[in-house]
Amino acid sequence: MNIKDLKSGTDIRGIAIGECANLTIDAAKRLAAAFTVFVLNKKDNNKSLRISIGHDSRLSADNISEAAIEGLMLNSDEVYFCGLSSTPAMFMTTVLNGCDGAIMLTASHHPKNRNGFKFFTKDGGISKADLDQIVEIAEKLVFARDFIVSKSCMVVKKDFLEDYCAFMRDYFIGELRHNEPLKGYKIAVDAGNGAAGFYATRILGPLGADISSSQFLKPDGNFPNHVPNPEDKDAIESISKRVVDTKSDLGIIFDTDGDRSAIVLKNGKEINRNRLIALAAAIIIEENKEKQAPIIVTDSITSEGLKDFISKLGGIHIRYKRGYQNVIGYAKKLHSEGNNAPLAIETSGHAALKENFYLDDGAYLAAKLLIKAIKLKREGKDLDYLIKDLKEPKEEKIFRLDLVGQDWKKTGDNVLKALEKLGHKYKVAEDSFEGIRIYLEGGFLQARMSVHDPVLAINIESDNEGGAEKIEKILFQVLHGIEGLII
Repeated sequence: MNIKDLKSGTDIRGIAIGECANLTIDAAKRLAAAFTVFVLNKKDNNKSLRISIGHDSRLSADNISEAAIEGLMLNSDEVYFCGLSSTPAMFMTTVLNGCDGAIMLTASHHPKNRNGFKFFTKDGGISKADLDQIVEIAEKLVFARDFIVSKSCMVVKKDFLEDYCAFMRDYFIGELRHNEPLKGYKIAVDAGNGAAGFYATRILGPLGADISSSQFLKPDGNFPNHVPNPEDKDAIESISKRVVDTKSDLGIIFDTDGDRSAIVLKNGKEINRNRLIALAAAIIIEENKEKQAPIIVTDSITSEGLKDFISKLGGIHIRYKRGYQNVIGYAKKLHSEGNNAPLAIETSGHAALKENFYLDDGAYLAAKLLIKAIKLKREGKDLDYLIKDLKEPKEEKIFRLDLVGQDWKKTGDNVLKALEKLGHKYKVAEDSFEGIRIYLEGGFLQARMSVHDPVLAINIESDNEGGAEKIEKILFQVLHGIEGLII
């Protein structure tokens, strides 16, 4: 078995159902057991080990959970099985419940036959180097030799999600200074049949909110209504329509495992991608204005208008590498060096706040935005007021080019080299940490290798009418004839 094939950035992802399944029962057991070795090696003492594990609504959740728990038992003193949960809630078991590590079984918004692992220690999500260690341990394990169980491991089924919900309810109450701070507000939550339906029923509802307009809260691994993804066009259109039709004050949409969210205003306007970053940045910069200039770390594909917007608010915008753990890791690094880096956020919706353990938590972000919305409403303003000065491009194009063959990485490198030559005719961004950004035709062309797949990702923006099409034509003239590239 080549477990290395299951690596996807800092996560494990694979096919868990069907003839082509590679996230097998054995692989799940090995990965979980390897995680216990990894955590024990990081602990100051090896006296005991407490690991929590939970899953989203996927069809393979039960089988993969059983295998993973079996692997965890081989080294652990206590394994807490949390059942249906969200990714942020699983990390919070290390904060609120004293667990040494946590595993969330999820493949985010990917198809229903997929599943995966997200690993956490008390320090947060693991790094790519950490995952390399876990995978290496997993591949070399000989169970009979490496695990001699001298004492029984307790497996405890417990609803730690309630502790997380209580934490979130206390956050609302503390910020809004009322035991029912959401009374009088109608909020439509769309969980996409993933794991995050509890946000409506166990957080917003008990705080007084009218959640009757919510939809798709029931977990269903077939995802029968739409892809649980705040970036998906159909998903956003669905929640936008729901908000308008039900005359809700706000809409909130989550991905499958609850670590990403986006919102919809009462007029149906979606706040995701650059708008979401701008809104979160506006709130965070205002809260940190008495300190040194706040640094907002994003991924590489954010717009030029966003950079100007953050600068005018008094913040500093750094575009870092694509990949949510890359963005979070860089913000944490800046913070450790004495900088004021309160927000790390990707255009996909992964948002991590320093005040919340640098955890990318869609529920916490939604709470932050909702609290601000309520405070603004008291002043007769809407959330949209905070981003009224955000300049958005007139034209946008996003597409992905497949790289084929064994040497697909070399093909991608050849494309980037060709674009570097093109950049000599125009202007290349000086602050690119990955790929290349070229300014031309009243906008830019951004090209980068995908974090996970043999794909070249392209983003084009322009403020000129017809500018995006002109940029695209220039791009394809450069790409024509490059071997191993499907155009």
